[in-house]
Amino acid sequence: MTIEGNALKPDWSAPNRVRAISTTRAGGVSGRPWNSLNLGSHVEDDPEHVQENRRRLAESIRLDCDRIGWLNQVHGTEVVELTANNVGQTVKADASYTRHPGIACAVLTADCLPVVLADSEGTVVGAAHCGWRSLCGGVIENLVGAMAVPPETLQAWLGPAIGPERFEVGPEVREAFIKHDPEAAQAFNDDGARPGHFMADIYALATLRLNHLGVSVVTGGGLCTVQDSDLFFSYRRDGQTGRMATLVWLTS
Repeated sequence: MTIEGNALKPDWSAPNRVRAISTTRAGGVSGRPWNSLNLGSHVEDDPEHVQENRRRLAESIRLDCDRIGWLNQVHGTEVVELTANNVGQTVKADASYTRHPGIACAVLTADCLPVVLADSEGTVVGAAHCGWRSLCGGVIENLVGAMAVPPETLQAWLGPAIGPERFEVGPEVREAFIKHDPEAAQAFNDDGARPGHFMADIYALATLRLNHLGVSVVTGGGLCTVQDSDLFFSYRRDGQTGRMATLVWLTS
């Protein structure tokens, strides 16, 4: 991925009409501890600051503010289709997709993994908020199913998330993933973890899920929101903090 201005952009082979970005924490108006481009409206930041940050984001990607599909994310597996009828609402879901040009799917993160999908014909795009609960519960599987195209025609981009050297989890997390797929064991190790705990590679876990579905082209990953405090918000690092946004949309 490359950094252009205050956003990350995927290095992938999606059709030209597909656009995707992940924001960084730079370029907004929020004060501490949300400084500065906080896009989350649920983190006790000044609502006017959030509104201005969202306006700046929309302006930078040349979309109207009311054409960005913000979600009420609950670490679940619900998927919603964004259309002209609901894009202005805040829908309870952890993933969205659309076939409508000029409507952006958006997920907010501050350590959780954003996963973006696009098909090879440029007819449908989607985005999923993958905390470990959502990922383990099947949010990617639900999104791929809802997009209703052959999985082998999809490619995925993994936005910035907590890295494998910082994502310590309890044994119940490892057990939940391995119960679904024994191959998930390869994404866990105990190097540097507290006794009885494990370090998890959420990028590897998501890639495994995607590959099993038939999505073989997966790019991105390799970043760590916890370690890079200049670029990224991190809930695990800071507690009260802002949220980045990862968006994908179709142009006309």
